Amino acid sequence: MRGGILFASFSATPSFLAPPMAELGFHAVSFSFGAKPLLDGVDLQIEAGERIGLLGCNGTGKSTLLKLLQGEHQPDKGRISKRIGLRIAGLEQDVPGAIEGTVAELLQAALPEEAASDAWKAEKDIARVVSQLRVDPLARFADLSAGSKRRAMLARALLSEPDLLILDEPTNHLDLEAICGLEELLLRRKGALLFVTHDRAFLRKLSTRIVDLDRGSLTSYECDYETYLLRKLEVLEAQEKQAMQFDKKLAQEETWLRRGVKARRTRNMGRVRALLDMRNERSDRRELSGKARVQVQDAARTGRNVVRVLGLSQDFGAGPLFQNLDLEIQRGDRVGLMGPNGSGKTTLLRILLGELKPQSGSVEYGTNLEAARFDQLHTELDDKLTVAQNICGDSDSVLINGNFRHINGYLNDFLFDNEQIRGPIWNLSGGERKRLALAKVLARPSNLLVLDEPTNDLDLETLDLFESLLASYTGTLIVVSHDREFLNNTMTSMVLFEGPDDSGIGVVREYVGGYDDAIAQQATILAGSKSSTGQVAKTNKPHARTERVRSKRARRLSFLESKELKDLPGQISSLEESIEKLQAAMAEPDFYKRGGGLIAADQASFDKLESSLATAMERWELLEAISIGEHEGES
Repeated sequence: MRGGILFASFSATPSFLAPPMAELGFHAVSFSFGAKPLLDGVDLQIEAGERIGLLGCNGTGKSTLLKLLQGEHQPDKGRISKRIGLRIAGLEQDVPGAIEGTVAELLQAALPEEAASDAWKAEKDIARVVSQLRVDPLARFADLSAGSKRRAMLARALLSEPDLLILDEPTNHLDLEAICGLEELLLRRKGALLFVTHDRAFLRKLSTRIVDLDRGSLTSYECDYETYLLRKLEVLEAQEKQAMQFDKKLAQEETWLRRGVKARRTRNMGRVRALLDMRNERSDRRELSGKARVQVQDAARTGRNVVRVLGLSQDFGAGPLFQNLDLEIQRGDRVGLMGPNGSGKTTLLRILLGELKPQSGSVEYGTNLEAARFDQLHTELDDKLTVAQNICGDSDSVLINGNFRHINGYLNDFLFDNEQIRGPIWNLSGGERKRLALAKVLARPSNLLVLDEPTNDLDLETLDLFESLLASYTGTLIVVSHDREFLNNTMTSMVLFEGPDDSGIGVVREYVGGYDDAIAQQATILAGSKSSTGQVAKTNKPHARTERVRSKRARRLSFLESKELKDLPGQISSLEESIEKLQAAMAEPDFYKRGGGLIAADQASFDKLESSLATAMERWELLEAISIGEHEGES
């Protein structure tokens, strides 16, 4: 089945009706790497000044489509038309490494010919863009961090003054200040923009149109993100209904053919040929990719106190990142760390995990601590191994919640097909590598999950599922992220690295709630600390000592917490019922006549059920208390 780009009415727009202002167009373009095409006869028109958000599941071909637009790939079929004189610049998903020279030299080479010939204008343009993106023009590109390299490449793309700017995950490795600056910069641009992003807040603010890539077809939605979600659901439901009707008719025709002799008569050969056509159409149908079925392995419960740091100080020679820092994380806390790149988040994370010894201060750990860490650079993946070997080595199974699962079944839950599972990981897209890294982390039991930028490169469907998974996780979470919506949906408190004070010491504060709650409380604190002259008042108090700042209004439940609170009574009832059944079985006279292994297994199940019940009850009481406080605050 050939795909075409559909507009708000969901009817195909022929290429000959392309608007006169179209900058670039796809006309019946097909492209494939394997048996199934990534693009299957698609049409696409990009007009001057519009900002298009390109969405689709990981591995569907979004990055490939961007490379076709930039001329890095040529279509297998169809053609790509461009306005005469069209200038295109892009930002790739992966940070390049093999670039020599300084940032200034990199930017100078990117200037258009007319701008490069005017030295004064060139210098002014470079100064403007490096200031906006906070890039050091004198630094050697090879020595920069991943985030700084990404900002430098963004600056290069913008300096070329393209008519069409193409960005693949532009917010990866950027801190929030840089993301907000990029949003404002892109909103002021006059040229067209096509971008792929996992950041829903970024998508909402910038996109004037959403184009969805699904099973080789492109569909365009002239609406905002929330409306797109509703319309996309309507399209999928209509496709499912149409497929069911088709399959029902195909089954009827197959039954007719099996009746025998009548079907072979000459006058019925047309019906037989129609049946063969239906078979071919059914075999060519591309099914909707399934949803990932991800679960976290819970280890034994920790003590109430998970990690406590007292008087922590760290200085690498350029001024203290933090000094006299106190922080306490208790069981069940979901703590988000946010701050500018280089402010000390990763350093604090390494200290909390015991990977780095602090210059001064102490770190105390709770009992039964089993930590699992997710690294944003996927350093735990080995490119020399297959997808399966990265999870289980030379074995063919993995132990999940006490039961062995075949590696194919486990990785199928993360949406890897059997061909990918046997293949090398260098063939995976950025989002697929992210899913594989998550599969590796979640394959080990944990009661403390540490996630460093976990949302980068994830498609939006997997991101929604990941948020639901974290909502049901009974352990403790520590997350470094700049994804505002993700933090709002999953965190119960935020630790903000607010930059150095007048004495050069990093200010670190903890706020109750998600990102929006933290920013509102921070604004209140900063407004209250200003003197009559409008300047921030100086204080002798060491700012780096974290204080938990509570909002004057009651902390509100997040969407996922509200859903969790609604589901918890049913979970508690189910656990109590299972405990009662097992207690009744253990009270039978014949129970202890069985083998010792069976008795021990039932006893272990009973202990696990009781532990799960205690955790669920504790969680229900906490969420119920927040819910009551929320309603009292509203009244």
